Amino acid sequence: MTERSPPIEIGFLVFPNVQQLDLTGPYEVFASWPRARVRLVWKTLDPIVSSTKLTLTPDSTYATCPQLDVLCVPGGAGINALLSDEETLGFVHRQAEGARFVTSVCTGALVLGAAGLLNEKRATTHWASHHLLETLGAIPVHERVVSHGKLMTGGGVTAGIDFALTLVAELAGREIAEAIQLNLEYAPAPPFDGGHPSTATAAVVEIVRSRLAPMVKERERIVAEAAARLNNGRRPSVDKQNART
Repeated sequence: MTERSPPIEIGFLVFPNVQQLDLTGPYEVFASWPRARVRLVWKTLDPIVSSTKLTLTPDSTYATCPQLDVLCVPGGAGINALLSDEETLGFVHRQAEGARFVTSVCTGALVLGAAGLLNEKRATTHWASHHLLETLGAIPVHERVVSHGKLMTGGGVTAGIDFALTLVAELAGREIAEAIQLNLEYAPAPPFDGGHPSTATAAVVEIVRSRLAPMVKERERIVAEAAARLNNGRRPSVDKQNART
């Protein structure tokens, strides 16, 4: 008899004002793989309200979370607060050291950057914040999914499904990833060819840019401050008390 293989520990950071589809899209993919043990991780176990008012319940805290095989940071309006949150950045940095893959969806990539994990690494993020990657030391790439060593980043929101399928193929093989894709009937055929500024009309792009402008402006300021800390050699502190022994 052979011993049963241990589960692959996959942890999503969950936080107030997270973009829920950044998380729930790839969560569905990973949870469809029997070997995966998927966690929602936050400072406490208190329910979290997403940016679109969906309530999510963490099942692990920074203190109780084991070493993850895959760390994933989703994005959303709530990442602005995380970019200077030493407790969160310390957790991300500590987990990244032992993880097999360090990943993000959408603007979660900026949290990885603020934790000092994007320096000279190819990465992507949501188009409206893509220009901030370089500020955090990354090499910006305009693709749905970008891999660089053990770093894998997904583009905006719906790219999280593409990212998760790509990573399952890495971990379990293409056939299993394709079986999950078929089971989910993931066969995108959007009604409009306007899911990116390069294909959307100028009027629609302006509507979305205007709506996002205040958040992006504030994000630019916070990212600049995070980059200054990194350039001064101030890496996120690791909470030794909460580190797994």
